[in-house]
Amino acid sequence: MTDVPDDVVLVERRGQVGIMTLNRPRVHNAVSREVTEKMAVAIETFEADDDIRVLVVTGAGERTFCAGADLKALMTLRPSVRELGGFAGITARAFRKPIIAAVNGTAVGGGMEICLACDLVVAEEHASFGLPEVRRGIIAAAGGVERLTRRLPPAVAMEIILTAERVGARRALELGLVNRVVPRGTAVEAALELAALIALGAPMAIEYSKAVARTVMAQGEAEALAEWAVLRQAVMDSDDADEGVQAFAEKRAPRWTGK
Repeated sequence: MTDVPDDVVLVERRGQVGIMTLNRPRVHNAVSREVTEKMAVAIETFEADDDIRVLVVTGAGERTFCAGADLKALMTLRPSVRELGGFAGITARAFRKPIIAAVNGTAVGGGMEICLACDLVVAEEHASFGLPEVRRGIIAAAGGVERLTRRLPPAVAMEIILTAERVGARRALELGLVNRVVPRGTAVEAALELAALIALGAPMAIEYSKAVARTVMAQGEAEALAEWAVLRQAVMDSDDADEGVQAFAEKRAPRWTGK
């Protein structure tokens, strides 16, 4: 295994598969700007390598895939992450090669948004998914709201977005948010099995098929992202956004003002 500097993202090759591991288990693999930068480099490197056919992203440890943004470092994530590929280097750009999320535990906030940005999702049976942003005074601004409402029936998506309640792996499978549910500790191996099936296809056929499918699924997505950019920024710049982050850091209930 070859680690990128500082070990916040681990990078590995297994045959035709590139594996990227968010490696901050002590903070539930929360994403900082440093993580985003190193993920962007890792993905770009794998994208340029003709020997790599499929990418897999997972989290270190046995409990958490990714708990979203490192809220203590949230202010450093706000500017210019789109040029790095979005949150975690993955949510705001198109990739030629298929990406599989191997979810080894909780995937909430930005963690769920990473999953929504991937092409396929394998989840361990104890995994859960959710968008808790409204309880932090912010919004799922890395494509979570837009992509979830495209994946699910409107009422189901709205409930997940507005209540911030989590969805278990089995329910996520029923809803079509994940492709496979596997036993604890086997997400990466299951993702590699899925990757091997993909790699049986011709590289150009896979690439172009993904491109067409993604285009069809994203019809109107760019317009929606642009249309709501101002409103998303207004929420992120609000007093309640600052209060939500502060309350989370101080482990207390937030005091909302609606401003």
